[in-house]
Amino acid sequence: MSILAAIGITLATFGFMEFWAWFMHKFVQHGPLWFLHRSHHVRHPHPMERNDLFFLIYGGLSAALFITGGNGGRWWFWAGLGIAVYGTVYFFVHDVLIHGRLRFWKKSQNTYLRALNMAHKTHHKTGGRDGSAEFGLLWVSPKYWQLARRKKAPKQENA
Repeated sequence: MSILAAIGITLATFGFMEFWAWFMHKFVQHGPLWFLHRSHHVRHPHPMERNDLFFLIYGGLSAALFITGGNGGRWWFWAGLGIAVYGTVYFFVHDVLIHGRLRFWKKSQNTYLRALNMAHKTHHKTGGRDGSAEFGLLWVSPKYWQLARRKKAPKQENA
């Protein structure tokens, strides 16, 4: 397989994962699998949530594609890479930046990341399964871009 085809499959899979994450979040996690996702919408003192099982599902799928993908010789190896890259970005943006599950990445001055954070906070305004908005991760509605541009980020002090 050519390097351009491998890169194309990886990027296409990454892009598809944003749609897939939105679809699964809106129609499955806030639907029949709410019993797993609910843990993400309530405050709790535990470091892990039932919702973290979704990470294991997608990680397992990605690993299976890697293992059976012939060290890059089969197209699904590169699809597995796209899923893994999306999962890594998801972890750092959603779990680390937005929810602060690891405390090494503080609030950002970046307009896009602030808009993303605002959109996600809108999603969490309702504690229940119904009434939420903004189900995606990386795509941000234009209204949040505008809000983030208007609202200046507080300056961070260096300790």
